[in-house]
Amino acid sequence: MTEETSREFTTVGVIGLGTMGAGIAEVFARNGYDVIGVEVNEAALERGRQHLEHSTGRAVKREKMTVEQQAELLGRITLTTAMEDLAVADLVVEAVVESLEVKKSIFRRLDDIVRPDAVLATNTSSLSVTEISTANAKPGRVVGVHFFNPAPVQNLVEIVRTVVTEPEVLARVQGLLRDLGKNPVVCGDKAGFIANTLLFGYLNHAVAMYEGKYASREDIDAAMRFGCGYPMGPLALLDLIGLDTAYEILDTMYKQGRDRLHAPAPILKQYVTAGLLGRKSGRGFYTYEAPDSPVVVADAHTPSVDDKPQLRHDIELVGVVGTGTMACGIVEVFAKAGYDVLFTGRGQDKVDGVVATITRNFDKQIQRGRATEEQKAEVLGRVRGTTSLDDLKDVDIVVEAIAEDLAIKTTLFENLDEICQGGRGGAGAILATTTSSLPIIAMARVTKRPQDVIGMHFFNPAAIMKLVEVVSTVATDEAVTETVLALCDRVGKVAVKCGDRSGFIVNALLFPYLNDAVKMLEAHYATADDIDTAMKQGCALPMGPFELLDVVGNDVSLAIQKELYLEFREPGFSPAPLLEHLVTAGYLGRKTGRGFRDYSAR
Repeated sequence: MTEETSREFTTVGVIGLGTMGAGIAEVFARNGYDVIGVEVNEAALERGRQHLEHSTGRAVKREKMTVEQQAELLGRITLTTAMEDLAVADLVVEAVVESLEVKKSIFRRLDDIVRPDAVLATNTSSLSVTEISTANAKPGRVVGVHFFNPAPVQNLVEIVRTVVTEPEVLARVQGLLRDLGKNPVVCGDKAGFIANTLLFGYLNHAVAMYEGKYASREDIDAAMRFGCGYPMGPLALLDLIGLDTAYEILDTMYKQGRDRLHAPAPILKQYVTAGLLGRKSGRGFYTYEAPDSPVVVADAHTPSVDDKPQLRHDIELVGVVGTGTMACGIVEVFAKAGYDVLFTGRGQDKVDGVVATITRNFDKQIQRGRATEEQKAEVLGRVRGTTSLDDLKDVDIVVEAIAEDLAIKTTLFENLDEICQGGRGGAGAILATTTSSLPIIAMARVTKRPQDVIGMHFFNPAAIMKLVEVVSTVATDEAVTETVLALCDRVGKVAVKCGDRSGFIVNALLFPYLNDAVKMLEAHYATADDIDTAMKQGCALPMGPFELLDVVGNDVSLAIQKELYLEFREPGFSPAPLLEHLVTAGYLGRKTGRGFRDYSAR
C-alpha cells in the first residue's frame, strides 16, 4: 500500500480516551493526522486530556520530543463530548470498555454520523469483531485494530478481519498502520486473536501448575525467565495485566472456542472474587508495597532467608558421564566454580575433545578480555578425563549427560550404583541425570538407593544458561534435594525445584504454547511471520514460536510434545498434525536447512 493511497485518511476519530484510547490518539497526532477525541462527559474528557499531557510530557522529559513539538501534537487533537463531531472523520477507532453492548451501541450510532466511505475500527482485545460489526448498516467497513499498551511505544497492531470485511478496507488500514511506523499483522476474528490466544493459554497453564502445588510461584517465574529468556515470569505478568482482565479474556476465549486449555483455572476466579487483582489492588499472586506499585514485598508465601538450601553432604569431587555439548558445558561449570571434575568418555579421542572444547571456549574469552591465561590453566588443572567408568568410584556426585534413551540411561545407572560407593564419606555418590523428558524414577528404581537419585536439568549451553531444574522423585531424600539446590547456587546457577513429571516446569509450559502456534498456522488463521511478529513485539518474547521451533528442531519438539500428551492425556496437548508431517518429510529446522522456513538459500 503506497503512502499516496493511505494518506486519503486525514482526520481520525478516537472514541474513548482512557489509557489506550489516549495512546491511540497520540499515535495519529504524532504522525500529522487531525484527531477528534470523544468522551462520554466532561470529567472523562478531562482525564483524557491529562493522559495525553502526561504521556507527551514524559517524552519531553526524555528528550524524545521538544516542548514545541508537544504543543503542535496536542494542537492537532480536538476533544469533545459530542459524537456528531465525528462527521468529518475518515477513520473512527473505538477504544471504550470491553462491553459488547456498549461497543455495539456506538457502532449503531456511527451509522447516522459518519460518511458512507468512512472506515470503522474497534480496538477490542477479546470480543467478536463480527458481532460488533453487525450493529452497523455497512459491516464490510468494520475491522479490528488491536493496539498494544502503551500504544505510542508498542509497534505491534493486530488487524482483525471478519468474514465480511471488504478487502479494500483491509488494505487501506494495513497501509495506514505501516505509515504510522507500526507492524500490522492480519488475523481472523477469533477471541484472543494471535497474541492473547497463545499468551493466555500459556499463562493459564502456569496458574494451574501453581494451583496444583507442583512448584512455587517464584520457581515457576524464575524457570521461564532464566530458561526461556522471557522478560517476566507468567505469574508476575498476570499480576501486571490484572487477574480480573485475565479471567475475562480466558472466559471469553473458552466460551467461543470451547478449548479446555482456555477454561480459567479455578484459583483465578477465587482471587478475583476476593479482590486480589494483582498490582492494581496491591495483591495478586504476589504482594506489593501499595496498589499500583511494582515493588514486591515479602508475604506468608515468600521463602525465608533462613530456609535457604544448605549442603547437607560434602561435595568435593564431581563426576560427569558424557562428552557431548551438554557434558562439556557441565564440566566447565563445575571446574570454573572451583570443583575438581572427573569425566568419562567412550574413547580417548572423545575425552581429548572435551578438554579441547573448554580450551577453545577460554581462548575466545581471553581474546575478548573476559578471562586470563592463568584462569584457563587453573580451571583446566581441575579437569581430568578417563575412559573407564570404574574411575568414578570416589566422586561425591555424578552427573549423567548422555543420549536421551531410557534403556541406555537405566543400564548406566545400574553401573553407577555399583561403582560410585566411595563418595560422601562412604555413603555413596548422589546420582544425577540431566534428562529433559524421561522419567527419573525409572532410573532410580534400577539402583539399590533410589533416595540418592535426582534430576539436574541444565539448559543448553550449560556454561551460559543460568537455569537448572532440580527434579525430585517420590523416593528422593530431602537432604539430597537440598544439597543439589545448594550446589547449583554454589556454581552460580538459578535452581528451581519441581517434581518428576514430563516436561518439568519449562518444557511443560513452553511446548504446549509452541504446539498451539502450529495449530494456529495449520488452521490458516495467520501466517508464520505474523505469528512470530505478534509474539515478539506484542509479548516481548526473544523469539517467535516458529523461529524457536526451527532452532530446537521439529523432531525434538515433536518428541517432547508426545511425552507431554502421554503423561497428561490432555487433548489440547496432542501434537499438531502439521508438526508430525514436517518431521516425516525431514523438515527438522535449521539443522536440515528447512523447517517452518527454508534456510537453504540463506
